[in-house]
Amino acid sequence: MKSLQQEIIAELGVASSISPETEVKKRVDFIKGYLTHTGSKGLVLGISGGQDSSLAGRLCQLAVEELRQVTGEDYAFIAMRLPYGVQRDEEDAQRALRFIRPDKSLVVNIKEAVDESVRSFLDGAGVGLSDYVKGNCKARERMISQYNVAGHYGFLVVGTDHAAEAVTGFFTKYGDGGADLVPLFGLSKRQGKELLKYLGAEPVVYEKVPTADLLDDNPGQADETELALTYEIIDDYLEGKEIAEEDATKLEQRFLATRHKRTIPVSVLDTWWKD
Repeated sequence: MKSLQQEIIAELGVASSISPETEVKKRVDFIKGYLTHTGSKGLVLGISGGQDSSLAGRLCQLAVEELRQVTGEDYAFIAMRLPYGVQRDEEDAQRALRFIRPDKSLVVNIKEAVDESVRSFLDGAGVGLSDYVKGNCKARERMISQYNVAGHYGFLVVGTDHAAEAVTGFFTKYGDGGADLVPLFGLSKRQGKELLKYLGAEPVVYEKVPTADLLDDNPGQADETELALTYEIIDDYLEGKEIAEEDATKLEQRFLATRHKRTIPVSVLDTWWKD
């Protein structure tokens, strides 16, 4: 009988070790294949300046460039900057864009839309949103903006979900968790770093402390602080290594508690939630 760790690894498709060259080709080919299958001529992705969007963005750009070369058609990748007001780590985002070299870059400031949503809730409910719920509002507004652009151009929205994020449920449902394709799926955090190194990214791109950066009260709060788990521990678990029992229990509890985030809306035919 499989252990829960083995079941999670299988469900999330994580390999214990990878070849960066092979993984880059596989994921670029996946993007190209899905674009061809859907008939869409382009991709949209929000760029934060962190590891995940930098990697996904570069893979997207490589995919559309290869499609243009092979087909002669106008495939394109649009990178979107989606700050809430003034982004304190804007230079990181600009560095990521220089690495990605997107066909087109757009900036949509989400502050006005988010603040209006917060005000509307206060008017209707008589209470204010917590900082965490407002943070989720930011993530969802960013995805709304990406789908607005994708809808206008007939493009697909790319997500940055990977195995270390999926196992913890550390994303906003219908926010950064909402996308048309997720080319990083199955990669641990350290494996994503390996791909960025292979692609020639500056170390500062993949060594930046991971943060969702959604909270007003704690701007730039590290993911590992929020999770109370390090990515090294999470990656070890996903790659089949033995970790401390306490950490394994914590990680498995998060996986089970956030399973609803990794499914389509539950229906009367679904039974997994009764397990």
